[in-house]
Order: sequence, then structure tokens, then C-alpha cells
Amino acid sequence: MIAHLKPSSNDPLSVAVRVEAVEKAYRRGRTSTPVLNGVDLTVAAGECVFLAGPSGSGKTTLLSIVGCILTADRGRVQILGEDVLSLDAARRVRMRRDRIGFVFQRFHLIRGLTALENVAVPLRLRGTSSQAASRRARELLESVGLGDQGAAHPQNLSAGQCQRVALARALANDPELILADEPTASLDAANGPEVMKLLRRLTTNQGRTAIVVTHDQRIFPFADRVLWLENGRVVETEQLASPSPAGVGAQRVES
Repeated sequence: MIAHLKPSSNDPLSVAVRVEAVEKAYRRGRTSTPVLNGVDLTVAAGECVFLAGPSGSGKTTLLSIVGCILTADRGRVQILGEDVLSLDAARRVRMRRDRIGFVFQRFHLIRGLTALENVAVPLRLRGTSSQAASRRARELLESVGLGDQGAAHPQNLSAGQCQRVALARALANDPELILADEPTASLDAANGPEVMKLLRRLTTNQGRTAIVVTHDQRIFPFADRVLWLENGRVVETEQLASPSPAGVGAQRVES
């Protein structure tokens, strides 16, 4: 069973992500469209939190700010002990590369590379030798049940297998934080929960923190908490009375 960690204001090391009063708007010419309107979010180290809500509510924008891909217009963003808004561009790149892993809906695998080579990409970008990167990639493919598919190209793998390769790639640099944007949206009813079960096993079960954006209510039971975003703000959630199948107390969204 995974312990449900509660963030403590007296212990900053217990908090992996802290977002305070964050605002973000997209600008096109003279037009400004607000997306996040004072978002507050705290995620404990080792916790798995889902972000749900209607399209356009700001889920992916918030995930991108946490992942150091976008910069907030206002507010405070603290990720893994770093004040992100104070980092220069080069340090944000290193944060993304070395401490955060990403899993996407469309996998974003490179078609011209094998599964093994795809998993090895983050390692090679970090300067790892070809031999060491291949060894690590092979271990990760084994961990997601694809040890025999290292030579396969993405176009010859099923959607479920591609997402497993993408998860292995996200773990390549042993990140402390995993961010997943609709990781089961392209998968069928059988593969969606299986991939989420695997993601949970390889992240929070091993001490990593995970934030998952999803519309897929089938996988809500795998979360420690499900937070609802609407009109650019996080809405309160309600604790379920019974434990979830993931072995933790999950929370149900009340919109």
C-alpha cells in the first residue's frame, strides 16, 4: 500500500509541487484570453494527483507551467524545491531534462527510431554514452513488459505498446516528477487501465510524484486525489469513503 502523504508547511521537502495564485493568459495581437485565474495547488512528494475538468479549463496549461514548458504571468511556482520563475532559460531546460518526465496522449515517439532508441533519446541528450544508454533503455523496456520489442519501430507497435515505450522513455533519466497529459485517451477500455496501473507502479510506488491530466473516469480510482479545474481555478474535492483499487484513498470530483 502507498502511504498518502500530506504536505506539511513545516517540511518543504515533503512538497514536490507548490503553485500559488498562478495566472496565465494567451495573447494574440491586442487580444488576451485568460486561462488560469489564480490557481493554487500543492502536491506532496510521492503523491499521484489527477487534474480533470472541461476542455479549455486550463489543465494542460497548468501542467505545462509545472513542467517548465510555459511560464506563469503571475504567482509563485515551486517545483522540487526550485523557485521556477527565478530560473533562467538554461536552468529550466536542465530541470525539464533531468528531473521531470513527460508522457503524452499521442506518444510523440520518433518513427525512424526503434523502441530501444526512442527510450535512449533522453539519455543521449544528457551525454550518456551509447552503450550505457542502450543498457538503461533495455532495462526500462523490460520494466514495462516490452523487453522483446526493442528493435520494433513505433508504426509496428500497438497503441498500448507505444504508450508503454513512451512511459519507459519518461523514466529514462530517473526523474523525481512525472507529468502525464491524457495518457490513456488514445487507448481502448482494456489498455487504458493497464497503462495507468503500470504508470502508478513505476512512479509513486517507487517514490516518484505524478500529476496526470485526464478526462478518462475509468482511471480515477488510481489517483490519490482528483482535482477539478473550471474557469481557470481548482475546485474542492471530496474524499471517498472506500479505498481505491490502486491501494490508496482516492477522491471523487464534485463539480
